[in-house]
Amino acid sequence: MTRKVVLAYSGGLDTSVAVRWIAETYGCQIVCFCADVGQDEDLEAARAKALAVGAQKAIVSDLRLTFVRDYVWPALRAGALYEGVYLLGTSLARPCIARGLMDTVAAEDADAIAHGATGKGNDQVRFELAAYHFRPGIKIIAPWREWQFRGRRELIEYTRQHKIPIEATAEKPYSVDRNLLHTSYEGGVLEDPWREPDPAMFQRTRDPQDAPATPRILEIEVEHGDAVALDGERLGPVEMLSRLNAIAGEHGVGRVDLVENRFVGMKSRGVYETPGGTVLHAARAAVESLTLDREVLRLRQDLMPRYAALAYNGFWFSPEREALQKLVDDIAQPITGTARLQLYKGALTVLGRKAPKSLYRPDIVTFEEDSVYDQRDAQGFIKLNALRLRIRSELDRNR
Repeated sequence: MTRKVVLAYSGGLDTSVAVRWIAETYGCQIVCFCADVGQDEDLEAARAKALAVGAQKAIVSDLRLTFVRDYVWPALRAGALYEGVYLLGTSLARPCIARGLMDTVAAEDADAIAHGATGKGNDQVRFELAAYHFRPGIKIIAPWREWQFRGRRELIEYTRQHKIPIEATAEKPYSVDRNLLHTSYEGGVLEDPWREPDPAMFQRTRDPQDAPATPRILEIEVEHGDAVALDGERLGPVEMLSRLNAIAGEHGVGRVDLVENRFVGMKSRGVYETPGGTVLHAARAAVESLTLDREVLRLRQDLMPRYAALAYNGFWFSPEREALQKLVDDIAQPITGTARLQLYKGALTVLGRKAPKSLYRPDIVTFEEDSVYDQRDAQGFIKLNALRLRIRSELDRNR
């Protein structure tokens, strides 16, 4: 029998209904856990709503620094992009929230957790894999896998009957997820992959057509793969990401419209705004082009899709992700330097890069006269690399 459950609570449609439904179905105590990961929402209002709809206690925890320092920064050092474009905003927030959730379980002596993730999505996997990592025997209540509601329209009707205030409406029922790294939109009208998103939907980035006519030039200093200064001013992780979100968002940088492959097996359409993260990814890549050995860089690039998939699929606390992180962090040690970037009407352009320990040697690469590189050496290099091709070609001709 469930005695006390800690619910990962956002104040949105699904979790607000979940509070009332869990109370009616399980008859247990409910503690709502609200994590501040930079979603710029009134979490005190969410806490009050949780109490109003049936929770015995509601806790708000500021996890912004933890989120950026311990989840976003490591993923950026890995160059992690899911399916080549997605900077994993929701994927990285979930294990951060789940850890806070499980800390609350311990503090409140609860015997169960609950979440508002659907049975079709990735978040159920992310929350539950993390929960089992921290407490293998924890009971998990997933209302979307249990209750009678068949879709969000029925949930909206339920909130009307019980006078639960929500943001979603039957006319605009797409789901919004916000944190310090990104804003994501999915479901509802966005389920038609041919349909263009409503320009009014975007919350974080200007329409590139309406962005300033004057480009913005930025200089970002990177140390060991992490951004530490913007235009000469040293900033902490939260302030750095917040400042870049505002600047890049003003210039329409960071939008992605993606049909992605969910871990549970289906394709889904997600629209993302990741302005600051897009800038940080480009800055690190610019500096690493100077500072990483060719084969080390290729190794990191080969591992990146595996790392990104682990984060996306919910295996943040897995031994394989942790092993990859150690290697990625070691690879990032030489990535120290400065990138100069231009933001202009949705486009990001690298204008320059420099590093105190650059592997780029002008005296070797120059087309002018030099005394370092003997061009005659290239003849033997090419012949040796062509040997297997020549042998195969001779065999083909003899046939």
